[in-house]
Amino acid sequence: MTLDELRVKIDNIDDALLKLYNERMELVHQVGEVKNTTGAPIYRPEREQAILNRLKSQNEGKLTDPAIDALFLEMFAVARNLELPEGVAYLGPEASFTHQAAESKFGAMSAYLPMNSIPGIFREVKKGTAKFGVIPIENSSNGIVTDTINCLDEYDLKIIAEVMIDVHLAFATVNEDIKKITKIYSKDIAFGQCRKFLEDLGLDEVEHIPVESTVKAAKLALKDETAAALCPAVAAKLNNLPTRFNNIEDDANNRTRFFIISDFENAASGNDKTSLLVRLLDQPGALVDFLNHFEEANVNLTKIKSHIVGGESLFFIEFNGHKDDAHIRPILERHKDEIKVLGSYVKEIQDI
Repeated sequence: MTLDELRVKIDNIDDALLKLYNERMELVHQVGEVKNTTGAPIYRPEREQAILNRLKSQNEGKLTDPAIDALFLEMFAVARNLELPEGVAYLGPEASFTHQAAESKFGAMSAYLPMNSIPGIFREVKKGTAKFGVIPIENSSNGIVTDTINCLDEYDLKIIAEVMIDVHLAFATVNEDIKKITKIYSKDIAFGQCRKFLEDLGLDEVEHIPVESTVKAAKLALKDETAAALCPAVAAKLNNLPTRFNNIEDDANNRTRFFIISDFENAASGNDKTSLLVRLLDQPGALVDFLNHFEEANVNLTKIKSHIVGGESLFFIEFNGHKDDAHIRPILERHKDEIKVLGSYVKEIQDI
């Protein structure tokens, strides 16, 4: 088959795809009208995940699972925004890892609201300025994000999804001569994550200047020939700052997990995870007694972390299953005075 003939076939497929996309959007519009009468949320993570799982199970072509995710998640986002554009608040600025996590779920067309703090995200979702909030919960190198735990305790919002992002950092500077670098800008934790790289290049003794975000670091480095930034490659590209080295983090498996929060709860998907905050009586055996009830019900606890919130000790606990599962409901009911259910959502990963 000639190149022209192949192009004609591709054009014909594109024409067919356009027609099918419009047919799908019409059906989505009808679904939206039904939801408007019942007050049901437009975004249903468990429904989207079920569609993706079904498509992957029957895929016999060249598309990989990540490619199917990318194509259809963007289509889902387009459909949601045609029906009811809803704001997404995230820990900014643009091109931050939280922004990348948000776009991985809500696509490029959504209305994004960058915030300067995690409490600010919770506040705007509670007020209704944004329908969704995207917040970091833990990093594989730095552990649980305390501000997120505090806000989950304070606000009555629900976790409706989780997202995992691989954290890759770049060394970016306008100066081609590394020896002329006298200062490096970045977020405080990034210096620790890139310690070996900085030592190898002899940059561990130059001035390290912590700033609010890696994106701001890129902007500052752009203005100073003697400066560099440790930042995501996308942040360097966005600010036209040349990247000299990629993937400079010490831990190649450095990852950050994010929660998506909103004002509704998910139905069970069959592959769920549930997050809790638990306050137990300050007496011997209280924690063991609590955990034994999960063991007796054959519930797999995947995380137990202790925290101090407002001078009070509590536990952040996660387990496999939905809060409405028949074998889980009795446990939550038995400990209802000690438990705050943060949300049940489709399980993306076992643990970080």
